[in-house]
Amino acid sequence: MPIDKNINVLMVSMALQGHINPMLKFAKLLISKGVHVTIATTEEGRHRMLKHNASINTNPNSHNSEIQLEFFSDGLSLDFDRSDTETLVKTIREKGSKNLSSLITNLTKVHNYSCVIVNPFVPWAIDVVADHGIPCALLWIQACAVYSIYYRYFKNTNPFPNFEDPNEKVQLPGLPVLEVRDLPSFVLPSSPYHFKEVMVHLYHSLDKVKWILGASFFEIEEEIVKSMASLAPIYPIGPLVSPFLLGEKENSDVSVDMWNAEDSCIGWLDDKPSSSVIYVSFGSLIVLSQKQIDNIAMALKNSNKAFLWVVKPRDGGSNNKEDVAELPLEFFEETKGRGLVVKWCQQEKVLMHPAVACFISHCGWNSTLETVVTGVPVIACPFWTDQPTNAMLIANVFQNGVKMNCGEDGIANAEEIERCIRDVMEGPSAAEMKNRAMKMKESARKALQEGGTSNKNINKFISDMIVGNAANA
Repeated sequence: MPIDKNINVLMVSMALQGHINPMLKFAKLLISKGVHVTIATTEEGRHRMLKHNASINTNPNSHNSEIQLEFFSDGLSLDFDRSDTETLVKTIREKGSKNLSSLITNLTKVHNYSCVIVNPFVPWAIDVVADHGIPCALLWIQACAVYSIYYRYFKNTNPFPNFEDPNEKVQLPGLPVLEVRDLPSFVLPSSPYHFKEVMVHLYHSLDKVKWILGASFFEIEEEIVKSMASLAPIYPIGPLVSPFLLGEKENSDVSVDMWNAEDSCIGWLDDKPSSSVIYVSFGSLIVLSQKQIDNIAMALKNSNKAFLWVVKPRDGGSNNKEDVAELPLEFFEETKGRGLVVKWCQQEKVLMHPAVACFISHCGWNSTLETVVTGVPVIACPFWTDQPTNAMLIANVFQNGVKMNCGEDGIANAEEIERCIRDVMEGPSAAEMKNRAMKMKESARKALQEGGTSNKNINKFISDMIVGNAANA
């Protein structure tokens, strides 16, 4: 489609890996259609991103096809411990919003922005954008199902049960019958109140948002998307993954790794038979307890299967042994020759590898989308935020995996993990799960191709901005 060369878009995100990666991937899609994109994120993310992303341009005077990065302070010193999320949320809302406003004032001296795109976890940015009189879009970086649940809860459009009983049933349009345990954690009494405040602020500010775009794609969440059409429509523009996962030519990677990838993984996988390896990883934030480590180790040992296990150091590389759960020493000896344990890996390339049979995952939405587009069945082990809902989707809607049954402490025992491995790799439903996973892989590729559902939504979004530009000319 022809693009007005004056379409400039600003994106705003926290510098968390799981938040900014979908932004980067959407930015690349927009750039491929001729849109100029600037991403604004917090100063503390500058050094972590730039040392791993040579393709990202930080020159504010550049007008080429690269992403332009800008930074603003979140109001805290660079050495502040941002695991104190309550202070972070409060300070960035009060001080970060003022710093973002100053940045936008300076940027608008150079660019006329057709839109500012924010993610759900910087809702105060919506107010800043409105104050500057620029149209705002929300990029929902979780499942459309989670958007729908939060909307219906915070807008009081549907009744919800008492949340104290995790077995209590929840009935919502477009979704199978849920249990309280399947809900995103920010609505639950156990969630820290400052996280709930972020969602309250977001849904209170939705009337200032012109477009709501989803990182998902229509074919896997059709009923959910349809159920929101009469309330606050969400338009899927994903799956937001690296283009090479969708069969396109590989170019410079635009994702952000907070730790150095270990390329040894791919060479190790090359020596393994097709669909033989269990891949285990729990994302960039979750650090496992000793009990969780022990249970997974026991299950992997007893499975007699090959495995690749990412065990992340606390805080991206703590040297304090008290901070890090340790694998039992005998584990390495007992699994010698069939297991590889690493601190980090290039997950997208691992999931693409034909040797990978299944993925034991925390079910963050980025990881969930990556399993969908690579056709890899999932063993769901959710922890918090949107992960329980994603695990429900995997087991009951996508049907491309199974969900672990965890104890009251939220930890699955070794026998349960073993059961899930057997079910996904060799159980009576294993072939059906794999078949379902491969069908979704094909749908994912078509969604972003010419004429696909997500491609149409992206083109419509750009057309709307062009119309808006013409109206304001």
